[in-house]
Amino acid sequence: MPIKNRFAEMQREITAWRHHLHENPELLYEVHKTAAFVQEQLQSFGVTDVTPGIGRTGVVAVIEGKTNISGRVIGLRADMDALPIHEASGVDYASKTPGLMHACGHDGHTAILLGAAKYLSETRNFDGKVVLIFQPAEEGGAGAKAMCDDGLMERWGIQEVYGLHNMPGQPVGEFAIRPGALLASSDEFEIKVTGKGGHAAAPHDAIDTTLVASQIVVSLHSIVSRNVDPVKRVVLTVGTFETDSTASNVIAHTAKLQGTVRTLDTEYRAEAEDWVRRVATSTAEAFGANAEVIWSPGYPVTINTDTETGYAIEAARAVGAAVDENTAPIMPSEDFSYMLEERPGAYIFLGNGDTAMCHHPAYVFDDEAIPLGCSWFAELVERRMPTA
Repeated sequence: MPIKNRFAEMQREITAWRHHLHENPELLYEVHKTAAFVQEQLQSFGVTDVTPGIGRTGVVAVIEGKTNISGRVIGLRADMDALPIHEASGVDYASKTPGLMHACGHDGHTAILLGAAKYLSETRNFDGKVVLIFQPAEEGGAGAKAMCDDGLMERWGIQEVYGLHNMPGQPVGEFAIRPGALLASSDEFEIKVTGKGGHAAAPHDAIDTTLVASQIVVSLHSIVSRNVDPVKRVVLTVGTFETDSTASNVIAHTAKLQGTVRTLDTEYRAEAEDWVRRVATSTAEAFGANAEVIWSPGYPVTINTDTETGYAIEAARAVGAAVDENTAPIMPSEDFSYMLEERPGAYIFLGNGDTAMCHHPAYVFDDEAIPLGCSWFAELVERRMPTA
């Protein structure tokens, strides 16, 4: 595996950073200690242009190359937040905060970008500027959007942006990427059905919202099978179903459904809200009930731009044992999509080996992946911004 020698030398140090972050997980935008640690490390590398508080608790830093003839500016992003999961990994550096855990490897991503930052600040073997983006609130808080809304791209003049994520089940030392849609959008809906409560012995005097809501659930699942091109991907899931009845002999007056719609197609994403509203309201009306739909837009589709995907592949080939250049897209979502809506760029998967999946209490980030991830970031910078 042709990783850069400097990262092999630094692996123990970077791993120590990762273990420190793992022991001290923080949620969403409350990543104050994590951001302070990142800022402290950057400054110890000699990085003087460090700005905290972007997107509430994000950190942005700039490393200038030996020259800046090209005027090129590339952004590199890592996420910092953990999850509300009680850890069951068994590692000796487990979370010190009960109920919180780095179960998605964001501690690894942050450590990897810090390692790349140290190398780039030492060598500065590039022409242009590197903007390091340490982002809060990826896990449901849209921290990438918050940073973009704070002027991330414009203020630092970012022209391209890149990120990575570990991938359990993929061998350590391998990369996977594809041009176009890589991860799905994720929107949420809530449907409140109102009927007429009553006694279970007299259903003819009531409008049974449990029955109505059940019909809505069945009808919603016909959306994918009868409205979506079979070769496209849309996933609709109703995750919760509750009524205001607490007794077996009571017909509920109201029922509430909550669910998500995920897709890799921006056109279908735009149509999904209308589909859900029509099915819910029409089905309820047919039974004499009323359905109110609340639609909550979530993360967009993560779409890698073609040219920048090519650059990411070239860097991965240079440092990795293997590269899957047309990996299958997957249906989880990722808020890096907001950054890719503002600038061209690419998101790549880094093999994490045979571990529990992300968001599992027994998940463990494989520290052997660290030198490879650092090398990919550094190689990408040096290839995209070669010195004269």
